[in-house]
Amino acid sequence: MKLEDYLKRDAVLYPQKSAVICEGTVLNYEELYKRVRKKAEELKTATYKRGQVVPFRSSQTIDFLITYFGLHLAGLVAAPLEKDMPESTFKILSKQLSSYVVPAESADILYTTGTTGLSKGTIISHRTIIADAENLIEGQGFSHDLAFVVNGPLNHIGSLSKIFPVIVLGATLIITDGIKDADVFFDAFKLPFKKFATFLVPASIRILLLFSSERLSAISDKMDFIETGAAAISHDDMIKLCKLFPNSRLYNTYASTETGIISTYNFNDGKCMSGCLGKPMKHSQIIITENGLISCKGKTIMTGYIGDTERTNRILRDGTIYTSDMGVLDKDGMLHLIGREDDVINVGGFKVSPTEVEDSAMAFPSVCDCICISVPHPITGFALKLLVVIQSGAEFSKRYLAQFLKTKLEPYKIPMLYEQVDTIKRTYNGKLDRKYYKQLSEKK
Repeated sequence: MKLEDYLKRDAVLYPQKSAVICEGTVLNYEELYKRVRKKAEELKTATYKRGQVVPFRSSQTIDFLITYFGLHLAGLVAAPLEKDMPESTFKILSKQLSSYVVPAESADILYTTGTTGLSKGTIISHRTIIADAENLIEGQGFSHDLAFVVNGPLNHIGSLSKIFPVIVLGATLIITDGIKDADVFFDAFKLPFKKFATFLVPASIRILLLFSSERLSAISDKMDFIETGAAAISHDDMIKLCKLFPNSRLYNTYASTETGIISTYNFNDGKCMSGCLGKPMKHSQIIITENGLISCKGKTIMTGYIGDTERTNRILRDGTIYTSDMGVLDKDGMLHLIGREDDVINVGGFKVSPTEVEDSAMAFPSVCDCICISVPHPITGFALKLLVVIQSGAEFSKRYLAQFLKTKLEPYKIPMLYEQVDTIKRTYNGKLDRKYYKQLSEKK
């Protein structure tokens, strides 16, 4: 069955149940499927050929869902693009995408975060969508009576993938547009449902912990679970979430556009293990290579990169995705993420994972955000520099921060340089934009 088959079934089994809620509009399953069918018929009468890739702008709206499902139902491939993409770029991509022939059973073309070229357009199959859904249902306990609050961009796998189990189970989807307007986000939890869940990237969690911890605590009893992913969450924030949501499941997930949803770990298990991403889910397998890199197999992996066989063959061989993520499997088969191979900084022969430094720095009371970067050094080749955002009204002391880090890290991992900045540059879905800082350092 494809996702749209489940949607059709939901319209028969649960016609009056709320399927999606957005900006005060509620569509039940009967209404949603009716509008999807209408959209599919409109698309079939257009000039598209079956299996053609159709780009459209992403949005946090019900119309996005109708277009997304409608394209699938019409036998087309959905390519949701950034909503704020310049019109000239959108037209160029549209022309290029429409010229490609993709494998049968292709469902989506999803672009990886922070890239602008066609080489990173990832082909996702209908089989992958259902496998992702079943992984999440079994791994995190999605249920028919759940109301899932999606606040992130629906053209990226982190938030888009949450639609899959909701439709498979006939649950309810609540769409909000980020957390910039905290009132809108928290208002979603006032809706008449007994069980809620949501997905939040670590940057959003940090903002909510800093400015809305009391409001988070107020919805604790309603929260079935929270999932985080897309970037590393600091151990300090993990601990704070456990205290605010003592009875909720709190998941840290390993996933990417290329691999799909692979593993997840409920860190509210009394152990709260930093960097742990749990065991592989039912449709996934994890293998650690001789070089300590994570490779993944199973039904959730991508078909390939559209229009780029060479890059596809670099990371996808014999049904296995070879990532640049470094990790280990413990004696219980739990995945622990160390960092990305490309991000490791060599300091005088010692290899340092910047995420470890950042995780320790985030536990310092006045640090709101940070990134550890490398800068040239005449003796060691490279030195560590920590850029930090300090809470409003707090004083920044390099000496106190360095002393704090000495209690948590080995000497060679202590940054040599410190700089207070107003903001840390992040990608669209909350990841630290390390590429930006590397390019900045190279220019200097």
